[in-house]
Amino acid sequence: MGNTYWHKQIDEKPLFPDLLWSKPETRRTAGKLLIIGGNVHGFAAVGQAYTQSGAAGVGVVRVILPDVLKKTVSLLLPEANFAASTPSGSFAQQALAQLIDQATWADAVLLAGDLGRNSETAILLEKLISKYSGQLTITKDAMDYFTSSPNSLVYRSNTTLVLTMAQLQKLGRSAKFDTAFKFDMDVIRLIESLHDFTLQFKSHLIIKQLDTIFVAVDGRVSTTKTKLGPEDVWRLPVAAKAAVWWLQNPTKAFEALTTSIVDH
Repeated sequence: MGNTYWHKQIDEKPLFPDLLWSKPETRRTAGKLLIIGGNVHGFAAVGQAYTQSGAAGVGVVRVILPDVLKKTVSLLLPEANFAASTPSGSFAQQALAQLIDQATWADAVLLAGDLGRNSETAILLEKLISKYSGQLTITKDAMDYFTSSPNSLVYRSNTTLVLTMAQLQKLGRSAKFDTAFKFDMDVIRLIESLHDFTLQFKSHLIIKQLDTIFVAVDGRVSTTKTKLGPEDVWRLPVAAKAAVWWLQNPTKAFEALTTSIVDH
């Protein structure tokens, strides 16, 4: 291929083993993660993110769900926090101050999904990503809130998007990216397009095509073969572990996100 920006991670051997050896040894130094998600109809993504981030070695996790879930979730996640919800059971705009306050406490925020479809939640998320400037990882249906009007997201620093090819297609089209992302793209063309996209825009990207996970940061692209299953299976564990590795290595986003892929 003749480029210096494509890095192959082969046979689950980390490209950057130094990051594995330098993992924090105590919870006190392992960072703080805030997980946001859930709606009246489901909160499985939040529970899974909580479990996966703990497995990845984060120090402290806080969870925020809509307060309509308080009776349901309090027994399952006693340490969960709750914020204002809409009549339909999604996050309301009044939750913004609490979300910002908790995000300021954390080293990173993960929008884990199961947010439902709600116009008031859309406004809330738009305000959240504009007022919070720290590390932000977004996946599952949380991504769908931004694929039609993505500018506030793709030009935001400190942002990692863990998304399907279909979501990337919509994102690229809405952001007026020159190259159309296609399901039948060969590996070389996809790598070139991810390289160009992350040079033009600020967002880091993690996607999966067939049996390969692609990580793209500031023009650098890594590929890792994976046995992880279809989109409803792979995105959440990948996003949770990516968020943890990145918050523990904040100046090495590409290395951290790439290494997180072999932490499964």
